[in-house]
Amino acid sequence: MSELPPLSPDVLAAAQRAAMPDFARWQEMVRATGGCAQPIRLQGHRITFDSGLEVLDVYRTADEPTGYLLTACGNRRSSRCPACSEVYRDDTYHLILSGLRGGKGVPEDVSAHPRVFATFTAPSFGAVHARRMKGDNVLPCRPRRNNPVCDHGRREGCGVRHSDDDPQVGQPICVDCYDYAGAVLWNAHAGELWRRFAQALPATFARHLGVTRAELRRRLRLSYAKVAEYQTRGLVHFHAVIRLDGPDGPSDRPPDWATVPVLQAAIRETAAGVSVPMPDDDPSFVGRWGTQLGIDPIYVATSLEGLADQRVAAYIAKYATKGAESAGTVDRPIREVADVAHLDVTEHARRMIYTCFALGDDPAYRLVPLRRWAHMLGYRGHFSTKSRRYSTTLGALRQVRADHQAERARERRGLPDSDERETVTVGEWRYAGSGYRHGEHLWAEVIRQGIATARQIAREGERQEPA
Repeated sequence: MSELPPLSPDVLAAAQRAAMPDFARWQEMVRATGGCAQPIRLQGHRITFDSGLEVLDVYRTADEPTGYLLTACGNRRSSRCPACSEVYRDDTYHLILSGLRGGKGVPEDVSAHPRVFATFTAPSFGAVHARRMKGDNVLPCRPRRNNPVCDHGRREGCGVRHSDDDPQVGQPICVDCYDYAGAVLWNAHAGELWRRFAQALPATFARHLGVTRAELRRRLRLSYAKVAEYQTRGLVHFHAVIRLDGPDGPSDRPPDWATVPVLQAAIRETAAGVSVPMPDDDPSFVGRWGTQLGIDPIYVATSLEGLADQRVAAYIAKYATKGAESAGTVDRPIREVADVAHLDVTEHARRMIYTCFALGDDPAYRLVPLRRWAHMLGYRGHFSTKSRRYSTTLGALRQVRADHQAERARERRGLPDSDERETVTVGEWRYAGSGYRHGEHLWAEVIRQGIATARQIAREGERQEPA
């Protein structure tokens, strides 16, 4: 009988961890975090008492077999924590969808308001390899007659039919022709360009109506929710739901003249007119939107011409959990320029990162923290934002979940219902570390996959339920 091969160090460490007396309780904690990839360890205590100062419950991590309590990291990036990013994606989905069809405190009548799904792109800073499609057929990347060459002696065209996973897609045809400084500066000011667009859009409506901004607010309100996405060429573009409401927000119908075509025309006019000079005092570069501007109507019914609200909500939620790593860079800050040469990134991303460091030393851009955001290829804005009255908030959704979890915890601990007896909980906690220790990663991933599978089954069940 042949001997079994020796266990790998990781499997051996996992087996040793499972044999420890606190393993069962540790698993419960990991499940409570949703299978978080980098949970935070806390030490401290919590005391619950009623209005008469009678102590109802005392919890101390000193009494735990582990000696600490685990809590989820809450990171939105799927590359950093798949478990927490899944929660963030679900919350974003419901936030977007409630602004399209109602719910979560938004009246269902909002589904009849004019709304569009708009995509704002960056301008071109040089030709890049692309996967071009016509129907189901893949077209040549950049066909050119007579094979012209650029000033650097490189071919300006590309006849390759790129596959989906071709690493060349998004990379410059000629790295010396590509305007890396312009690309980085555009990323750095893309958030400001959006802010100016959002401010100018109501002004466009007011100008066409011949009224002041104050008078427009008494007739119409614009609401939006947007998310930033990185293209393979390393530039951000924005996907936005833009909706027209009456003056009181989603509970108020907009005027009859406020239609989808009117909204589409106003968006096009506004997007063409806004810009961001860089630097302000003596601009050597002016940031504007690219010429590719998509504006599609959003409808509740998928049979109508336009986009379905659920599809839009799922699309935005998907990209709310992604960052610049989808464009071939890293998801953590880069401290020193000497580290850039050793990063596992695409060469295009590496050049953009180097450009961030180089421009960061330029006095003309001293007010732009390019070095700090080099890992983001210069972009320093929020990945998902919304106007105040678009729908509910992420904070409100998290509070509902926290209240539900707190109520379940009260039941497990045998505490009185919060509606029957007023209670107060106070605690004192300190940070004791983060992440998993030796031998724990394997078991944490098993737990995360189990939770993810259960969530997927629940989603499929919801989709199959009759309307």
